Amino acid sequence: MAYIDGFVVAVPAANKEIYRKHANEALTIIRESGATRMVEAWGDEVPDGKVTDFKGAVKAEPGEVVVFSWFEYPDRKARDAANAKMMSDPRMKTMGESMPFDGKRMIYGGFDALVDKGEGGAAGYVDGVLIAVPQDRKMDFRNHAAELAALFTDYGARRVVDAWGDDVPDGKVTDFKGAVKAKEGETVVFGWVEWASKAARDEAWSKIRQDARMNNGAPMPFDGQRMVYGGFATLLDA
Repeated sequence: MAYIDGFVVAVPAANKEIYRKHANEALTIIRESGATRMVEAWGDEVPDGKVTDFKGAVKAEPGEVVVFSWFEYPDRKARDAANAKMMSDPRMKTMGESMPFDGKRMIYGGFDALVDKGEGGAAGYVDGVLIAVPQDRKMDFRNHAAELAALFTDYGARRVVDAWGDDVPDGKVTDFKGAVKAKEGETVVFGWVEWASKAARDEAWSKIRQDARMNNGAPMPFDGQRMVYGGFATLLDA
């Protein structure tokens, strides 16, 4: 299964096209370094939460939009080699000096795919999620996620991925652990569902909510009140 570098960042709404250009410029370097895919998705339906949410995860300010993104690699070794290569690339240093967002509030980390179901294809819309899962419930979570992945793909999802935190650093301002208020003994999961379009996603969810598999009463292997979720429109998928 793939190895994922996941990112969440707050971008001024006025900088949307500048951010898109920045991402396209970075794509060349990232693909040259060994990534097999890069996706950038712009916040579209990002609700406020009672305990946690995407806006709080990156301390989004008024006028900022949350971006959910990831790079895919064949494995951890390929990802580490790519990061080393990018760190020494002068083009990355130049781009880092002109980022159209506050890099200090960006959260990032490396994740091992636990569940990866679906044929994929260009994603027009993405449901993104962050979850804190007790480490001793890893297999329970994988089984739970696999069941949901089957449900989502039955209703048209192109791909469903849930990836287990592997290299998730502590940040000075923000980080993935803080995003979900992770407790001692918990690991962060970075996951998403890919849809052909927002319309396809909305139609699917109206049916998923009524499906008995979604309402079987089985307890979730994590604290759902701290789950972070939102809908994102794809800016770049290459």
